[in-house]
Amino acid sequence: MTQIKKLIQTINEFRDERDWKQYHNPKDLAISMSIEAAELLEDFQWISSKEAVEKHNENIKEEIADVMIYALMLCDELDLDVEEIIRSKVKKNGEKYPAPAQSNQQ
Repeated sequence: MTQIKKLIQTINEFRDERDWKQYHNPKDLAISMSIEAAELLEDFQWISSKEAVEKHNENIKEEIADVMIYALMLCDELDLDVEEIIRSKVKKNGEKYPAPAQSNQQ
């Protein structure tokens, strides 16, 4: 079992212990992910990135975790392989946005 699958299992156990699965349909998970991402943005609003990280580092970590938890739950609910869809998207982005050719000049 991959680390990601173990992490999803841990999240699902937490959810199931609280009987929250009934609230975790794809639509509501997507909404929750967006809300948590907006909460992350609040930490950066009206200040520089450096200042935001200095002032809100702990909350930034918590909001990123919330976004990631909902994203993993959504993938699990839709029976998507997280590693596969990420690798596929990176490949697609590489084709859409190829890296500039590197010069062999020294």
